[in-house]
Amino acid sequence: MSLAVRDLYVPDRLHGVDLAVAAGQRLGVIGANGAGKSTLLGAITGDVAARGDVRFADRRLADLGRIERARRVACLAQQQSLAFPFTARQVVALARSPHATGRAVDTAIIAEAAAAMDITHLLARAYTRLSGGERQRVQLARVLAQIWRAEDAGTRLLLLDEPVAALDIGHQSQVMATLARLAADGVAVVFVMHDVSLAAAYADRLIALRAGQVVASGTPAEVVTEAVMADVFAARTRVITHPDTGRPVVLHG
Repeated sequence: MSLAVRDLYVPDRLHGVDLAVAAGQRLGVIGANGAGKSTLLGAITGDVAARGDVRFADRRLADLGRIERARRVACLAQQQSLAFPFTARQVVALARSPHATGRAVDTAIIAEAAAAMDITHLLARAYTRLSGGERQRVQLARVLAQIWRAEDAGTRLLLLDEPVAALDIGHQSQVMATLARLAADGVAVVFVMHDVSLAAAYADRLIALRAGQVVASGTPAEVVTEAVMADVFAARTRVITHPDTGRPVVLHG
């Protein structure tokens, strides 16, 4: 497994969480507000103090050197703060600083990541003058550029907390399709998402958190059921099957 988490514990936040993500697999994490989703990502990266075992490519993630970790593990936090008047291009370029790949390669990667997130036309603009959705796509391009090529990093892990927040449905689809392409190239992907139907449409597996514990784990069809939705979200829903994809879709009310 690229990522193996065992018995992860954060006082009052996570209680014995286990999960595993293979290279090329997309794991979606769903749950109500305060369920521990963001805490889970922070505990995996080490930004949140936790007990338990987190292994990446058969090594303890905490044992990786700072540069090696930065080359192989990219994380998009839910909240992004940047007050400096960097251009969008400069923000994306920050992701290439751990790599010794040279200006030509880095320039090409920045261009490819920017195109994937539809921000090529924004690269010369000041980040602080962009809309919320534009800033989100710039930050996504940044983390994608960090682990864009296997030859730079080897086994790669991408952690995303609400990656499609503030995005319209067209850009949501573009982001999720890009994650699918990266997974096909061997990247292990973990994403937290409030849109259960969208998570079910693109994840290989899902876990549902409630009060810091995994209460459901499996394929989207196994996790996205009316019973699990009632347990996790305390909401009445109808779950139907998408006529084209066969994936579960949640209807409210």
